[in-house]
Amino acid sequence: MARKRIYVAGHNGMVGRALVRHLEQDPNNEVFGVSHGELDLMNQRRVREFFEQEHIDEVYFAAAKVGGILANSTYPAEFIYDNLMVETNTIHATHLAGVQKFMFLGSSCIYPRLAEQPIHEEALLTGPLEPTNEPYAIAKIAGIKLCESYNRQYGRDYRSAMPTNLYGPYDNFHPENSHVVPALIRRFHEAVETGTEKITIWGSGKPMREFMHVDDMAAACVHLMNLPQEVLAAQTEPMRSHINVGTGQDCTIRELAEALAEVTGFTGQLVFDTSKPDGMPRKLLDTSRLTALGWTPQISPRDGLLSAYDWFLENQGQFRG
Repeated sequence: MARKRIYVAGHNGMVGRALVRHLEQDPNNEVFGVSHGELDLMNQRRVREFFEQEHIDEVYFAAAKVGGILANSTYPAEFIYDNLMVETNTIHATHLAGVQKFMFLGSSCIYPRLAEQPIHEEALLTGPLEPTNEPYAIAKIAGIKLCESYNRQYGRDYRSAMPTNLYGPYDNFHPENSHVVPALIRRFHEAVETGTEKITIWGSGKPMREFMHVDDMAAACVHLMNLPQEVLAAQTEPMRSHINVGTGQDCTIRELAEALAEVTGFTGQLVFDTSKPDGMPRKLLDTSRLTALGWTPQISPRDGLLSAYDWFLENQGQFRG
């Protein structure tokens, strides 16, 4: 059997690395990525040349500019422009090179701010988005519609998965520009090291969020990519083809903080700064479509948070300064 040549865009990021780890478990896969220095996905000409030369069978698209509320609020232009450019260049070049299979990785922020909970795939484009991450969400919605458009016009097999909030190995632990799980892991750990007795957290602590270990996400995406088209088509529609990828469980930010305090050994006081934005009041994905397609998560919340903290401890040297 010929090996399947699979390109993972964004292979050095948290999501990309998880996809590579999972895909490499199959000896029939030849999995590879290309560094930004070798291939700038914002350069349309270079991207087209790359796909013409590499003879790729499948693409997993995990390249994106990502960040938390502060980063999205500070750099809205970069969040919409950069993400639109890299996905447009990659999807179009994939098509021109005759690559039939493509997996686009989006985000749960594509849904309306006040969408009915849990959020079903049909909620897309039914209401206003959360203002704090609207530029990023618009770019991800465009990616879904690009995939659907190439499917409809050219008969491609371009699929889209919308993961919930992810965490795990190789996360971004920057103290200001990271998501809530890695940010709190670092802050709690450093508080324990320095004897700090109080940690202030943005917002009221009341918003509810769903969190998924990145290795579960990778397993789900590979499962979806390997399904026959007719199986996937039975659960989707041509113009609403994306699949939610999540755990089906959520918790408040306060509950998350308390769990991470326990994992990291922080016993001090948690203070919630209500002058800072909360974001969406709740964001829980309806994963019934994913379940019907034969996949459920394997990593428990506590095991996932413990493994994320263990990875941070083993690699914390790179986060100093």
